[in-house]
Amino acid sequence: MPLAPSSPCPCGRPLAYDRCCGRWHAGPEALRAPGAEDLMRSRYSAFVAGLPGYLADTWHPSTRPATIEPLPEGLRWLGLDVRRHVQQDADHAIVEFVARSKLGGKAERLHETSRFVREDGRWFYIDGDIA
Repeated sequence: MPLAPSSPCPCGRPLAYDRCCGRWHAGPEALRAPGAEDLMRSRYSAFVAGLPGYLADTWHPSTRPATIEPLPEGLRWLGLDVRRHVQQDADHAIVEFVARSKLGGKAERLHETSRFVREDGRWFYIDGDIA
């Protein structure tokens, strides 16, 4: 579902989409999220907006799947809660989050601790452990 530039950003920050995650999705700042938490939030927003290209481009090549499977028809994202962000060193971080969704009337929760790496100034998602 495309997001209007002035709509609230789905990541939960109190900013319009174009001033928050939208700037990492497209335009002069595309793919340049300044930190692991920013990248994780922008990836959540990319799921909401249906941007599989962004998800692929921000997934580290060493762990990126060959294709990003489309999300189930009718899936609705309900919110994101970032539980913690730990900067391990200048180029490694973890972000723990809970993403809520609903599919076919059934509520779902994804609780993950994700690993991120920065290479050549860009942050990438590596993988995560689901709780």
